Amino acid sequence: MHSIRAAMASSAAPCAARSVAVAAQKRANPLRAKGVTAPIRRARSAVRVSAEAETAVKPEDLYEVTLEKPIDVKFMRGADGGAYCVVVPPEPQYDDFEIGDKILKISASFGNEIWEAESYGQVMYAMKNRSGDIYLQMQKNYGDTSKLTAEKTDEFKTERAGGNYGAGTKEQQMTNYSKKRELENQRLDLFDEAIDLYNKGDFDNALINFEEVAALEPKNYMADNFSTSSELLKVSTYNIACCFSKLGKNDLALQSLKRCMGAGFDDYKQIRNDKSLEGVRKDPRFKELIDKFDEPLFNENAFNVFKGMFGGGK
Repeated sequence: MHSIRAAMASSAAPCAARSVAVAAQKRANPLRAKGVTAPIRRARSAVRVSAEAETAVKPEDLYEVTLEKPIDVKFMRGADGGAYCVVVPPEPQYDDFEIGDKILKISASFGNEIWEAESYGQVMYAMKNRSGDIYLQMQKNYGDTSKLTAEKTDEFKTERAGGNYGAGTKEQQMTNYSKKRELENQRLDLFDEAIDLYNKGDFDNALINFEEVAALEPKNYMADNFSTSSELLKVSTYNIACCFSKLGKNDLALQSLKRCMGAGFDDYKQIRNDKSLEGVRKDPRFKELIDKFDEPLFNENAFNVFKGMFGGGK
């Protein structure tokens, strides 16, 4: 099994994406090892909320909602790893929400327990896996979306306002580059950990990390082959589908398969034969979905029409 990290480190910049693509595709089919699912634990990138930070949240900035699924509010991973509102539908049940608001607590994936919202991946895991209503404790940010983007230095802001290029701009560029490399390493660490968890049969915790990897997709990503999705995103969403299939959640597995193929994952032979997707392949909706992306050589509908015309319906 190739290491994605090694592929990236050993590749020159122009062919890095291709090297990652090869390594990622080889890792897209994790080994299927037996294991017992461990209790849900914190993902490595989980937000660490200090006592000081908790007390800094004013009671008037908090609100609680309980919603039926599906929830149409859209969330995005913030710079601190938390889950923030980015799209709020106009329906009355979402009147309390505002773009920039942050999830602080969420219903557990099952039962009456309430979890601290420690990371975006954990929030998505709980939201997707829960079958009943979902409780959310939210923090109002009054339209402030600064947590969704990296902070810029004051010197950079001054130079940008004056149309100049100087030390502040250069510092900001170096900071952005450093953060980008740090983000890449973080994604690789999470991906490696997710693969290990999957191989141990811990599909629940693997899901949390794969969701984090997908959420850390760089904004406006463009590969040297003009792909707008990274190989890590394609492979992670594929593995999310594998996890859901293993857990017997066909609806979510199909959604993830649609997402990964829509992002450009085109190893249709693997999708049709991977043992980890055996459960979802039994769902009658699977064939309809994959045929939309990978039209079979033998078109059954065309054959039935031909048989009806010339075979007397036999």
